[in-house]
Amino acid sequence: MGYKVKNAEFVTSGTRPKHFPPADRPEFAFGGRSNVGKSSLINTLVNRKKLVKTSKTPGRTQLINFFGVNEDFYFVDLPGYGFAKVPESVKKQWGPMVEGYLGNRPNLVGMVIVMDLRRGVQEDDFELIMAAPHFGVQPILVFTKADKYKKNARMQRRREIAKDIEADPEELVLFSSTQGIGVEQLWQRITELGGR
Repeated sequence: MGYKVKNAEFVTSGTRPKHFPPADRPEFAFGGRSNVGKSSLINTLVNRKKLVKTSKTPGRTQLINFFGVNEDFYFVDLPGYGFAKVPESVKKQWGPMVEGYLGNRPNLVGMVIVMDLRRGVQEDDFELIMAAPHFGVQPILVFTKADKYKKNARMQRRREIAKDIEADPEELVLFSSTQGIGVEQLWQRITELGGR
């Protein structure tokens, strides 16, 4: 069996480095568009229904939220980008806030970039994928809503997306919160990168 989550808890929220917890364990950031199912993905991974608040309104997360997983990792929920119905002034703060976070966490080892399998890689997703190595962070590409496809169609879709971004299809994690698809595979990536 894979990694066992015994304890997952909210640690803190913030917008700048002085608000962040000590960099004392491997950290994984979760980024993606506002409506992609990022909160549900984190909740599914840690086997909690409501650790991360989910919302029908895209763009609810406007702070950087830290969660402790066992004593092993921090999971960090970054503000969503894209469709959010938030004032332009708030959107303008997001870029510097997220860059300030990415540039100031020596313990950040991976960035889980969450995308919708049906929509593939959008332009702002691609920018985040390209930015990850610049910050010395390994991107982990995860595609939610995998349950919307039958298995063969799902694999075909994965191959198409991999070809589009010139990646190995095996590198793309297909995920479904409702069916638990991809949970073990994603944990495997996280524990390998986090040295657990």
